[in-house]
Amino acid sequence: MDQHTQTIGFALPACYRDHPRQPPAPSPAPLMTSRTATLIGAIAILLWSTLAVFTAMSGRVPPFQLVGMTFVIGGLLILAIAAARGQLAHIRPTPASFALGLYGPFGDTALYYAAVKTAPAAEANLIHYLWPLLIVLFAALLPGGKLRLRHVVGALIGLAATALLVSGGLGSGQGLALGHVLAALGAFVWASYSVASRRFAAVPSESLCITMLGCAIPAFACHAAFETTLWSLTAVEWAGVMGLGLGSIGLAFVVWDIGMKQGDVALLGVASYAAPVLSTIILVLAGYAQPSWLLAVSCVLIVVGALVASWSPRQNRGGG
Repeated sequence: MDQHTQTIGFALPACYRDHPRQPPAPSPAPLMTSRTATLIGAIAILLWSTLAVFTAMSGRVPPFQLVGMTFVIGGLLILAIAAARGQLAHIRPTPASFALGLYGPFGDTALYYAAVKTAPAAEANLIHYLWPLLIVLFAALLPGGKLRLRHVVGALIGLAATALLVSGGLGSGQGLALGHVLAALGAFVWASYSVASRRFAAVPSESLCITMLGCAIPAFACHAAFETTLWSLTAVEWAGVMGLGLGSIGLAFVVWDIGMKQGDVALLGVASYAAPVLSTIILVLAGYAQPSWLLAVSCVLIVVGALVASWSPRQNRGGG
């Protein structure tokens, strides 16, 4: 299987996996088996399932301040890993990959943090998890692609799930809130970033440390311009910040990048649909969301919509 696809995101249709890649740069890590890389990449799915609960735990921390803090923590973690593995020569990103990181990880993370803090956490989280479905749609609309009926059906199923979430039927009684819109914008940003990032497969994973540390600068600049600094955090809020920086943001980016470049991309793409289910369950168990049959139905619809949109008849014909 050709694994030329985006650095972080969902497996692309076959017509895009055949696009010729640029000559690869020297490998930043020793080669490993596909199975090992796939297992490493799957760790990101587990880490992303804690993203919503850690964001909710961060409590009063303003969104841009939270972006800056977690990106510094994550960037330093990746830098430490690169130093421990003797890979400091590979930490420099290209100007284009850095710009894409500013748009994608920085933009999406800021929108996601703000969404979870301005709308019911479970609702914002599920709307944000429309990004796998959007990736399939965006890839189909690129030159050489084709928008098929399954893409439209999947999109309609995803929209139906979103309508349930913002209808007020979940008990929030608020209807459409700013956080719902921010979550949808975050899904758009992450999906478009993921489709575009497949062109940078040759950029070493270690370069994420410089990209993240660099993205922390505009985050703190926006924080200084629009927010009030808060450093007197509770133990729970500090735990949320550290959980995001070390796990959901820092380590998750690296292990997913390894899985995308050396593992089974299609398998990891399908497995990523477990993240919204797991994250919703964790939110409910942690007390940040109330269990509801509508919440469960919306969660299932988002997963089903993405599966329908990404399904290919060739998978049932032995690749023929």
